[in-house]
Formats: sequence, structure tokens, C-alpha cells
Amino acid sequence: MAGRLGIIAGGGDLPRQVAETCRQGGRSCFVIALEGQGAEAWLSSDVPHAVFRLGAAGAMLDRLRAEGVTQIVLAGGVRRPSLSDLRPDWYATRFFARLGLKALGDDGLLRAVASLLEEEGFRVVGIQTLIADLLMPSGVLTQAVPDEQALLDINHGLTVAHALGAVDVGQAVVVQAGLVLGVEAIEGTDALIARCALLKREGPGPVLVKRAKPGQDRRLDLPTIGPDTIAACIAAGFAGIAAEAGGTLFVGRDDAVRAADRMGLFVTGVAG
Repeated sequence: MAGRLGIIAGGGDLPRQVAETCRQGGRSCFVIALEGQGAEAWLSSDVPHAVFRLGAAGAMLDRLRAEGVTQIVLAGGVRRPSLSDLRPDWYATRFFARLGLKALGDDGLLRAVASLLEEEGFRVVGIQTLIADLLMPSGVLTQAVPDEQALLDINHGLTVAHALGAVDVGQAVVVQAGLVLGVEAIEGTDALIARCALLKREGPGPVLVKRAKPGQDRRLDLPTIGPDTIAACIAAGFAGIAAEAGGTLFVGRDDAVRAADRMGLFVTGVAG
């Protein structure tokens, strides 16, 4: 039988969904809400939890052990703080010292965090193993379908996203009529979409393409789309979204597809 689950909660709705899945399935869980990342907004007294700043790594681990946690899932986005905001404790300082001077992207840093957690005796699990039907399926999910130009843009976007991910930079690209309007870096997907809304050309709208990084640990930080992504693409005048089937989390799929259908946006799962 699976042991108690620790949910290290960043922003977005995924941490809440994991906690709700545990409640419905009768599984015990404990939430570590990362301070200032947004999880405090949905947490209540009926969800066992504690709030820690990102730099309080030693205290987090002590609390997880005290709560009997054996498995951990990292759920939700985390905005990288400055070193002054991080205020690392002794344990976190030792962790960063062990990394040395390596400039790590998100995937590299998360791999290091997961490795550390497993060294400390916890098992790190992927969110897709906890919530059924969360991964993007293959094929077009909407009434609207990509036309010939959109298919070319999708293929180009997948190539660019692969190169981008290979150097651990980002997971998303926006392409219109063969032109790369923008690539995702530290700003995140929503900011990328908003930026590219100001850059788009006349004619059929741009396409957002998302895929996992080459060799990415599938337990950690998979690319994610959901109703907010759909709304942002509609507001920006995009033609559609293509996301890697089996390699992208699709949160709130039913609501997202209905919203896309109302506005004629296509959503499709593609091979990475």
C-alpha cells in the first residue's frame, strides 16, 4: 500500500487537484505550501499543511518526516526567487554549495532536488501517476482542426522547442507562417503568449507549441496547458495549440476544450 504522500505545492491548480484526489481516494497526504507561490489561496484547515519559505529546506524535510511522509510529488509552478529572497538555511546552503557554480535551468535544478529528496529516503513520484487521464492524448481534441500552414508551423515549433529544451531553457514556442515569434524562457507560457500577441502578423493566427525537454525526467515539471492557456491564446488571437501527446499535462481538459470550441481554437496532441 502506498504510504503518506507529501505534496510540495507551488502555484496553479495542480496541487489542489492532487490533494483532492487523495481525499477522494482515502489516501493520507500532507501539503508543504511554498510561501508566496499561491498555494495558500486554496488551503484550509481540513487539508493538513504547513507553509515554508523556499530556503527553509532543512525544516521542510524535518516536517515531512515528522508527518510520516514516504512519497513526494512536486506540483505547481514555482517562480525562482533572488538569493536575498530565498534566505537559505544551513541545509539549503549546503545543497547549493554541492551544486557548485553550475548554471542550472529548471530541469537541471529539479533533477538535483529530486536526487536530494531520494537521498533523504523519500520516493519522488510523477503527478501523472496520481491523477488519471492527465496526460495529453494524441490527435485533434476540438472541432477546429489545424490547416496546412498550421501543420507546418507545428512541425517547425517542435524542432525549435527540441533545440530549446536540449539546453534546458524552455518548453514552449510560438510560430506564425513559419516565423518564430517567441520562445519561452523564465517568464513562463502566459507571458510568452501575451508578448507574442503584440508581434503577430496579418493572416491566420500563431500556434503555441509545447513539448517536454529531451531526456526530461517525466516525474518533474512536464509542460502543462489548461483553461488559462486556452483563454490566453484566444485573447491573443492564436489559431491553436499543439502539445506533445503523452508528454504534456492537460489540466481541466473538458472545460478547456469547450472554451476552445466556442472560439474556434484548435487543440491537438502531437508526437514529440
